This record gives sequence, structure tokens and C-alpha cells, in this order.
Amino acid sequence: MRPLLISDCDEVLLHMVKHFGVWLDERHDIDFAIQHGDFSTAMTRRDGGPPPSVADMWAMLGEFFPAEMHRQTLVPHAVEALERLAQVADIVILTNLQDECRQPRIEQLAKFGIAHRVECNQGGKGTPVSRLVEEYGSPVTVFVDDLAVHHESVARHAPGVHRLHMVSEPTLAVSVPKAPEAHARIDDWREAADWIAARFESGLPAAA
Repeated sequence: MRPLLISDCDEVLLHMVKHFGVWLDERHDIDFAIQHGDFSTAMTRRDGGPPPSVADMWAMLGEFFPAEMHRQTLVPHAVEALERLAQVADIVILTNLQDECRQPRIEQLAKFGIAHRVECNQGGKGTPVSRLVEEYGSPVTVFVDDLAVHHESVARHAPGVHRLHMVSEPTLAVSVPKAPEAHARIDDWREAADWIAARFESGLPAAA
């Protein structure tokens, strides 16, 4: 049985926040100070209007995906790491987007040479991770994501999964602490690939 890697996409495989910020500037005349680490408080209208609400934020993300996904760029060393790990493991990209974005995401990743199964999700990732682990026969599994809330969800629903916290955007990474429920925090795919490979080679699940 092959090990299983379940990876997020945005700010793990592809840069998103800096390109979202440029789009907010161009399309909505909004400054985006993502170094504060919270989308809902990072936006400022340059005309002095009221700060965008959480509902506004989600609406803007809905405008960005999938229409502006072409702006996104590859995280350094991600392709090489996936190529290495795919030699020994199955790989699933679990991305929190609406279902209609699945095919655009598949096509987007393919342009960067990433051709693995893609699943869309809304909400916590613990349940879909648990389902994927069962589908693949409960192998040694590693989960990679940039958001602490998803590590907490996976820890609750699939505690035997190894959890790696990665924030690939440097301006964001400096203000984001390690997720409490993650087993490790690594922001560079070269080091991350070694860590993941070691978990696979151990053949052991994470300690609950």
C-alpha cells in the first residue's frame, strides 16, 4: 500500500494572497495589508469608506476564483517535491473552493506540471481527509495546509494523520505562528519533502 499525501493548494503549492492583493488594488481600489494575517481586517478602502465586511471579503474571493486564477504563481520547489514524493505515494490536492472551481483548478495546476487528483471542499478539512484516508485503505498519510483551523479539524477527525503546517508567502509567514495542532511547521518545500518522506518511510501513523 502506497502512502498518501493530502495537500492544500493556495499558499502551499501556488501563491495566492499577493496576487489577490494586486487584484483588490486594481479592481476595488482597496489596500490589502496581509502581513496582519487576517483577511477580514487586512482590507482598507482608499476612498475612506467603511472597511469591507466579512461578507464583502467572501464576495471578493468569489470574484477572484476562478476568474482571476491565472494570476497565481508557483511556490518555489513545489513541483520538484511533488515529483519526488509521487514516486512512492499517492497525492490528492484538497482545496477549499466551490465545486464549480474544481475543473479550473485542475487545468491551472496542469499548466504548472502538477497533475494529481483534485477535490474541492467547503469548511473544515477533517471530514474529507478522514474519508480520503479510508478510501485509500488507511495508509500512512501526511496532510499539508497553511491554516491552523484545518489542522485542528484533521486532528479531531483523523488523528493518525501527520500534519505539516506550511505558509509559503514570506510576508504572511512572519506573522503566522505554528498551528497548535500541527506536528511541524516548515515553509520551504525542500525541507518539507524530506520531512514528509521520513513520515512515509517510518510506516507509522501519527501519535494521537
